[in-house]
Amino acid sequence: MAGHIEDRWYRQARDPKTGTLLFNEKGKPVRERSPALYGKGLRYKVHYYDPEGNERAKSYADKELKKAQDFLTSQQHDLLAGTYVDPEAGKELFKAYALEVLRGRSKDESTVDSTARRLETHVYPFLGKKALAKITTTVIRNWLGWMDEATRRPADTYQGQLFDLVSSILDAAVSDGKLRKNPCKDKSITKPKGTGEKVTPWSMPKMRSIELALPARHQIIIPLGSGVGLRQGEIFAFSMDNVDRENMVYHCTRQMVTVNGVRKFKLPKGHKTRDVPLGAGVLEALDAYAENFPPVAVTLPWAERDSKQFETVNVLMTNDKNDLYTRQAFNNVVWKKAFKAAGISYAADWDDGMHALRHLYASWMLSQGVSIKELAAFLGHSSEAFTLKTYVHLMPGSHDRARLAVDGMFKPRKRPSTKDDTSGTG
Repeated sequence: MAGHIEDRWYRQARDPKTGTLLFNEKGKPVRERSPALYGKGLRYKVHYYDPEGNERAKSYADKELKKAQDFLTSQQHDLLAGTYVDPEAGKELFKAYALEVLRGRSKDESTVDSTARRLETHVYPFLGKKALAKITTTVIRNWLGWMDEATRRPADTYQGQLFDLVSSILDAAVSDGKLRKNPCKDKSITKPKGTGEKVTPWSMPKMRSIELALPARHQIIIPLGSGVGLRQGEIFAFSMDNVDRENMVYHCTRQMVTVNGVRKFKLPKGHKTRDVPLGAGVLEALDAYAENFPPVAVTLPWAERDSKQFETVNVLMTNDKNDLYTRQAFNNVVWKKAFKAAGISYAADWDDGMHALRHLYASWMLSQGVSIKELAAFLGHSSEAFTLKTYVHLMPGSHDRARLAVDGMFKPRKRPSTKDDTSGTG
């Protein structure tokens, strides 16, 4: 079905005597001003059809006939090409649409909460009130510049994650027929990329210094982090009831999260429970700590969408009020203060956050010959590839092994010198 453009200010003239419609010598309608509409409102009204055959309309002002013609042509072309996008759909604001998309994307409360906080801080202030159709490559470029100039500038890696999040929302808008294309995927847009910063494990002296600087009530986080490889939320939810003394393993089955200010228990990250080997020294430290600070029964809502609503856990580490810290409170009140007490400057969360204990655990495991496959299982990573990507630079070098292998074929006549060799005799 073809559309057409209506000139609202003019109408077809009629014979004043007979009332019949008038045509000129070429057979075209004779036009005259409409007494009721001339000079009032928008002049041109474009009538066009959507893929379902529904008639739609869009109006343009006087002297905008060319715009109206271009619009009608583009709509007819898109209809034939199968790339039709409803012009009205693109008027939806980015924030309203993003909330709609995210509601259907993940049912995990903590994931939804963390994603919402990212958007509220770094995306909505710039893009939230913009109509989807108004988000062009220039707008995306300006948003990236705005983040770069922010007082609390997000790291490049984090900016890349935000970019991917926004791009995924705009991808959904394309799929829903609200946008013709995703501006984030334009060749002129460069996605922020991290510097490829590598994990630098703590030294043993640094770990011991922080351990001694922590209050006695919280020193147990050192063996739990660097000796068991637990995440912060898993440490907060640690229970001696999950220690298998016969097999010397810890069954990591939960973590503590904070969702909208409410603390909850839930499955570990990725909904992956796991068994982690326990060293005898770590178990001794846990037993000694439990004697001085007996476990406390803590009941919290259960964050998973199953039949269980609450869970009571005999938590090993609590505060002096027998309650659990939130992560932010613990970091500010306990963790960072330990650095000050130890006389060690706190570099950044990437280097000195509690996750550094997991990095130390991983580096030590690799140095002792634990394979990437085993380490991935102990850490609860989603894949061995992720573990390898994160820690490959910490793996023992293969050069020495290669030299020994070659020496097996071509045995050296002289003993290779080592760093421990000393010159002279005696």
